[in-house]
Amino acid sequence: MPRGDKSKYTDKQKRKAEHIEEGYRERGISEEEAEARAWATVNKESGGGNKSGSGRGRRDTKVSARKGGRIGGRASAGRSASKRSASAKKAAATRKRNAAARKASSTKRSTAKKGASKSTARKSTARKSTARKTTARKTTARKTGTRKAATKKTARKTSARKSTARKSTARKSTRKSTTRRSSRKTA
Repeated sequence: MPRGDKSKYTDKQKRKAEHIEEGYRERGISEEEAEARAWATVNKESGGGNKSGSGRGRRDTKVSARKGGRIGGRASAGRSASKRSASAKKAAATRKRNAAARKASSTKRSTAKKGASKSTARKSTARKSTARKTTARKTTARKTGTRKAATKKTARKTSARKSTARKSTARKSTRKSTTRRSSRKTA
């Protein structure tokens, strides 16, 4: 991979670098320097390109973001109390506005879901009833099949018993007749 080639970076890493670069450009840093710093930051946080085959699966650190937060915190500490208070009030108003917007969109979604859930509930009950019917058919078929097989088995067993009984009676009768003959001869 030649120097400067970004083919091994994921789309997310590229977006991150672009965003960081924009931040540096807004501060008045040259385009070349801003790009270099942005990619250095991405490399420090993610450990290089994360596309498959290039050390994928490493977690990103938030080292740079933490450092920026610390620096920003120090900067805000230098402001007057009235400025900090105004900033906090503005942030609270924004959070309140966003929460109201989220709530309004979620109620719209929930009413749409309710209507959809009724129709899906109907469909699912219909599916369940057909499934029950088919399983009932299958079980009855199995039962009748096993009954038939069982009757066949018992029929075979009884016929085998009968034939063996016939054979044994035939043997006994031949034995008896032979013993009678032999007893007659001796007498």
